[in-house]
Amino acid sequence: MDPGRRAGPPAPVRGRRLGLSGAGVPTPPAGAIRDPRQVRAIGSAIVRWGAAGDGGSRRPDLPWRSTRDPWAVLVSEVMAQQTQLARVVPAYRRFIARFPDPSACASAGLGDVLRAWEGLGYNRRAQNLHRAAGVIVETHGGTVPDGLSGLLALPGVGAYTARAVLAFAFEADVGVVDTNAGRVLSRAVAGRRIRPDEAQRLVDAMVPTGSGWMFGQSLLDLGALVCGVDRPRCEECPLRRRCRWAAMRLSGPDPAQGSAGVSTGQSRFAGSDRQGRGRLVDALRRGAVGPDRVGEEVGWPDDPVRVERMVSVLIDEGMVVRDAAGVLRLP
Repeated sequence: MDPGRRAGPPAPVRGRRLGLSGAGVPTPPAGAIRDPRQVRAIGSAIVRWGAAGDGGSRRPDLPWRSTRDPWAVLVSEVMAQQTQLARVVPAYRRFIARFPDPSACASAGLGDVLRAWEGLGYNRRAQNLHRAAGVIVETHGGTVPDGLSGLLALPGVGAYTARAVLAFAFEADVGVVDTNAGRVLSRAVAGRRIRPDEAQRLVDAMVPTGSGWMFGQSLLDLGALVCGVDRPRCEECPLRRRCRWAAMRLSGPDPAQGSAGVSTGQSRFAGSDRQGRGRLVDALRRGAVGPDRVGEEVGWPDDPVRVERMVSVLIDEGMVVRDAAGVLRLP
């Protein structure tokens, strides 16, 4: 059995806008980017494109697409933040096998969760997921909440992740906006840079009734595989006849630059505190680190002040513990 497909996940509720205010079909933002009928037609075209793929999606090899278990979906979405999917897949399988539900994660020590997170980086995400599991157990009886407010209250869960759980676990008719979706929305639908609130209302209005899961997966795939960062493959795009940027022959500034959801360049990693933190946690996964080895493990053997500052922050965050002899361990 696939580790993402566990017995007894909550039954999906198709066609409902779970946890969202208001009722009925959303309308595009004020000063409409497009006529509402055109917006819904674009959403339907995206669904048809996705449904024509092998297995109903364009990336059927992603294991979390075979489940509607809200915990498994939440884990996959947190792992996929700022991480290539090729690295996420093996880590996801390993993590779900070790922590198949929120109770298993919450009852484990943070050190065990950090060890299971190996290879993904951004270890604070693992800490937030551990904390979220605790909230789910203590506040929601071990069941991932199916409303937007409940999801947003979980540690480390933001607007995208909350809506992704609603769409991909509960099959709610809500739109998701990540960096891939943001490119499609700004280029094809708006033809200009769009604000976060504008993007969310626009994508919500695009979801065909009862197709929240397929629409969301297809939109993300379309942005990842066709409407790419540098060279969009317009000849393969189901929106090529409707795309506003294509109608402008891709002239002028790329509408995706600075648009809602579209990621920007990160700060330099080499030599950064992020790199040092990651190196230390990786070393601690293998075992305790004595005070004479810390500088070497983090890569700053000649800067003890910086090393101590970083270690102190990790201890304050609860990611690392230090005993009376100065030996560091995972909690």
